[in-house]
Amino acid sequence: MLARKLLIAMMFMLMLVAGSVQAGGDAARGAGLASDCADCHGADGKGDEDIPALAGMDAAEHAQKLADYQSGAIEGDMTDYVGDLSEQDMADLAAYYVTLPSE
Repeated sequence: MLARKLLIAMMFMLMLVAGSVQAGGDAARGAGLASDCADCHGADGKGDEDIPALAGMDAAEHAQKLADYQSGAIEGDMTDYVGDLSEQDMADLAAYYVTLPSE
């Protein structure tokens, strides 16, 4: 019985590790997706006084904010832009913007 519980726990841990590896973003693909974002956030991702900067933003935080806009947990203009993004699209965008200098 203990061996079975250990086996199940190990399988669960492996699934978590595999999921976190899969969730990584592709910055090159994100650069292509970011063309839509540039209209508001700028080609350099630095935004302006009314639009927040994305350049250098923590990738996990960025992907989470996109997901929160998509789910409705955060309301605002971004809701219209994230509706069709997949989880991988969000991870790719976040991976791209973290590579841009914030200064």
